[in-house]
Amino acid sequence: MTALRVLIADDNPVVRAGLASLLATAQDMAVVAQAADGREALSLTRRHAPDVILLDVRMPGVDGISALPHLVQLAPVLMLTYSQEAEVVREALLLGAGGYLVHGEFTPEDLLRAVRDVREGRAQFTTTAASALLADLRTSSQPQRNVARSSNRLHNTVLFGLSSREVEIMDLIASGMSNQQIAATCFISEKTVKNHINRIFAKLQSTSRSEAIARWLGTARPGVSGHG
Repeated sequence: MTALRVLIADDNPVVRAGLASLLATAQDMAVVAQAADGREALSLTRRHAPDVILLDVRMPGVDGISALPHLVQLAPVLMLTYSQEAEVVREALLLGAGGYLVHGEFTPEDLLRAVRDVREGRAQFTTTAASALLADLRTSSQPQRNVARSSNRLHNTVLFGLSSREVEIMDLIASGMSNQQIAATCFISEKTVKNHINRIFAKLQSTSRSEAIARWLGTARPGVSGHG
């Protein structure tokens, strides 16, 4: 069996050593490189071609967030950090991170499973990261050009007859999340997410994400054909 190749990027040598020792306990994993900042992580990733990158947020020089959009072009990235601010979690996901684990909130088994899952495209979050992201999505403005006001959103909720769970998922869709990210945030399976989305699309009389978002945010009305 070919070992899953992992690169660790963290400015704390104690943390790097601890993670390397933990990953060494798994027969299907091998640490191929360790980096102390984002610049070194990018250089070593190009050299060693890891299957997964474990990336800290705050590092001297080039930090994790700055390096992230370059690293995700080369390998799946799992954020592994003490940073738990909602805006940091959200930015990391928007930039392409495949998951977000906060130190102190996962067991060794959780980490090994997360590394394997992120390699396969399954998002992983610890509780604080998922909660911070959901809170940020509920309180921040939506990143679309036409942002619905709360009164309009409430009107649409009643108009379309969405359940509370469907409202939550529709908000996450409107934020730009993928099915994998929605599943991880809501602690449900991707199949369940797809079932919810099918019902949401039926209620919104939409055939695409963009059309559903437009109607949810008040930029289209039922019966009006959308594009995309």
